[in-house]
Amino acid sequence: MNQLRTNDEEVDEVRAHHQRSKESLIMMVDDEPILMAVVQTFLEERGYSRFITCEDSTKAIALIEKNLPDVLLLDLVMPKVSGFEILKMLKENASTRHLPVIVLTSSGDSGTKLKALELGATDFLAKPVDPSELVLRLRNTLTVKAYQDRLENFDQLTGLYNRRQFIKRLEWAIRRKQSTAQHHCVFIIGLDRFKKINDSLSNEVGDEILIQVGARLSDFIEEERHGKSAAARLGSDEFAMLFDHESAVSNALRAKALLRVISLPYYVNETEVNLTATVGFVSTADVKASDELLQKASIAAQIAKKTRRGGYLPYSPSIDTQAAEMFKLESDLRSALANDELEVFYQPKVNAKNNQIMGMEALLRWHLDGELIPPDRFIPIAEDVGLIGQIGNWVIKKACLQNKELEKSGIDCVVSVNVSGLQISDTKIVAIIKDALQNSGLAPNKLIIEITESLVMEDLERGLQVLEAIRDIGVSVSIDDFGTGYSSLSYLKKFPISELKIDQSFLRGFPANDEDTAIVRAIIALAHSLDLYVTAEGVETQEQVNGLKNISCELLQGYYFSKPLAFDDFKAYYLDYQVAH
Repeated sequence: MNQLRTNDEEVDEVRAHHQRSKESLIMMVDDEPILMAVVQTFLEERGYSRFITCEDSTKAIALIEKNLPDVLLLDLVMPKVSGFEILKMLKENASTRHLPVIVLTSSGDSGTKLKALELGATDFLAKPVDPSELVLRLRNTLTVKAYQDRLENFDQLTGLYNRRQFIKRLEWAIRRKQSTAQHHCVFIIGLDRFKKINDSLSNEVGDEILIQVGARLSDFIEEERHGKSAAARLGSDEFAMLFDHESAVSNALRAKALLRVISLPYYVNETEVNLTATVGFVSTADVKASDELLQKASIAAQIAKKTRRGGYLPYSPSIDTQAAEMFKLESDLRSALANDELEVFYQPKVNAKNNQIMGMEALLRWHLDGELIPPDRFIPIAEDVGLIGQIGNWVIKKACLQNKELEKSGIDCVVSVNVSGLQISDTKIVAIIKDALQNSGLAPNKLIIEITESLVMEDLERGLQVLEAIRDIGVSVSIDDFGTGYSSLSYLKKFPISELKIDQSFLRGFPANDEDTAIVRAIIALAHSLDLYVTAEGVETQEQVNGLKNISCELLQGYYFSKPLAFDDFKAYYLDYQVAH
């Protein structure tokens, strides 16, 4: 039965191809209008319906360039401009060089046929025309053209247009705008962290995800009924779409709809994969050339990826300046990493029972030309350009070295270091932690690795393996920002962790807000039932300190105690604090 279904599908595909072929645009150039009328009648009887006829050969090239037919039926012997001359002009024009041409000739001379072949003729049909042979030659020619078009114009993985064909559609849209005043809008869609899917799950899974993305974009066009729209895959994880431009509001709504469609779960081999994207778009009302349209939309998408992952951004002239600043920031960040110009600041973690500092969280800081660059400005750039792994590994090593230095000064602290999803998906992270501990001389129980729950959930099997290997070293693992991610209790009990950190968003209304208080109480109760201790982040008031102590939260962290401090400042703060308390 499976084989029968396969055969049926193949038959359906052949039928569909033949139907599409009959929708092809056929152009005839001949100085005998009666002959063209007869040929058109033959073909209409076989289902073909789209024709252009030209009996004045001097107008043939202009008509061809304007309409770009799928196939040309061409007479060789015509006054003023011969079929040979038309073939020569077609061959010299990049846009018509590969146009299939069936030559109509009453000559059986081999020299004539050879010359026509050299000039690009595809096939020959003898006059007077035999209807059955005409249909057969036309069908074969269109079949070959369809195959060549697919290779040349379509992405072989997704079936969408490739970059070359999409640019052709853009150029068509620009020409249409000039004649109809109808503007279009170009969308660039970049998949977020797609490389991680390939690295952690496999290229085969990545390819299947791309196929599904392509299908969703095609369905989006169909559902929105954008007849003149187009979708393309431009590169590995970059897609493009072309729509009629209606208004700035409609384009924004369309971008939101695209993001919703792409963010729906993907299923590959019974594995659920979650994906987000960023969208940049630009209207032909703002930009005139096809290459510039792609460039501006791409810049908008890149800025969106670096500043609002999972969001969208319309192009505006100010984006050029913003892009230049961000690309400079990327260059400066590379230099800062190479020249050891990044810094680690530390924010104390206070024991709620005895009011003593027992730990600190390592936080990355970067000063550029005397200005503090906020992490939310440079971390997305580091993630996007592949520097986040190097930076994260550097922070681990630096935190271990500096905590050992504190230890030598008589300061006993446990240092917590956040790691990125890229680091967790890299099995080398375990070796990096071992190396950092060995080189610094820091004991494993003086280091905590902090992760967000969603990072492990992206690839649960590998994430658990890495966390278990970290625990086996003797290093503790903490779940950061708990309550803002998946919060899947069935998986939480499997994590080899020792700490939950309550996200500061739940502390803002605590203890005055009943809902926030209920959430904080529930997280603490859950943690204690799993034999975990709890750190509350974002503590800013005495009321929060008292409330957290009353519900047995073990550790407190926030501006109530101290902002993040440079290493020497933290050292001084610790000594002063211990004396005062």
